[in-house]
Amino acid sequence: MASSDKVPVACPASSGEVKGPMGDPTKTTTAILDKGTAMMQSMKPIRQMSLHACSFACYSHDPSRQIEVHIYGHRVNQDFLQCAVYDSSSSKAHLIGIEYIVSEKLFESLSPEEQKLWHSHDYEIQMALLVTPRVPELVAKPELKNLAKSYGKFWCTWQIDRGDRLPLGVPSLMVSPQDVNLGRIKPELVKKRDEEHGISTEELKPSREGICGPEKKNLVADYWVRFRKGVALDVVETDMKKTAPFP
Repeated sequence: MASSDKVPVACPASSGEVKGPMGDPTKTTTAILDKGTAMMQSMKPIRQMSLHACSFACYSHDPSRQIEVHIYGHRVNQDFLQCAVYDSSSSKAHLIGIEYIVSEKLFESLSPEEQKLWHSHDYEIQMALLVTPRVPELVAKPELKNLAKSYGKFWCTWQIDRGDRLPLGVPSLMVSPQDVNLGRIKPELVKKRDEEHGISTEELKPSREGICGPEKKNLVADYWVRFRKGVALDVVETDMKKTAPFP
C-alpha cells in the first residue's frame, strides 16, 4: 500500500471523474430503520459536540494542497477537545478525519518527538481564517482566545480533494495555515467559503485584534515551517504477535 503522499493504485474508488462516494442510494426501508433506531439510542458521544468551527488545512507532505474543513468538537475538559472533521457543514458532509486540540499546558508536557505532529492555531484565528458559523464574534471571542493558545493534531483519513470516492490508503497529517509562502491559504478557497456562509474574512479581521497566541510559542510545533520537513506515513508489514498475556 502506498504512503500517504502517493496517489493510490487506480481503481473505481480512486476515480475523480464521478463525484460522490461509491455505493447505491439508501433504500427507503433502510432510512426508516435508521430514523427509528436513532430515536431509541442515546448517541451520547455525538451529542456532546458543542463547537463548530470552519477553517482551512494543508497536507503536511504538500502544503500547496489545501482544503476547507468543518470541525465539530466535544470538550472533554478545560484543556482538551476531541473533534470530528468534515468537508462541509451540509447534511451530506463527508467525515474526513479527526483532530485533537490541547491547551498550551498539555502541549508543553509532550515529548519533542510528539510535538512535531502538532500545529498552532493563533495565526488562522488572528487572520479570521477560522470562524464559528452563525455565532456572533462578540459571543465567540472568549472561545477564540482560548483556541488561539492551543495546539492541534489533525489526521485526514479521506483525501476527498484528490477525487477519492472512498477513504483510501493511510491517514495524512495535516497542518494549519501559517504566515509563510506555502502556508498562506489560496484566496479562491477563502472567497468560496465566505460566499457559502455569508461572511467576510477581511471584515472579521479587525475584530480579532488583541487575540494572542501561546505565551511562549513552542518552536517544535509547526515543525515544517522551521525545518521544511513534512510527514508521510507508510504501511509496513510486520509479524503478528502469536502469544498474548493472560487477561
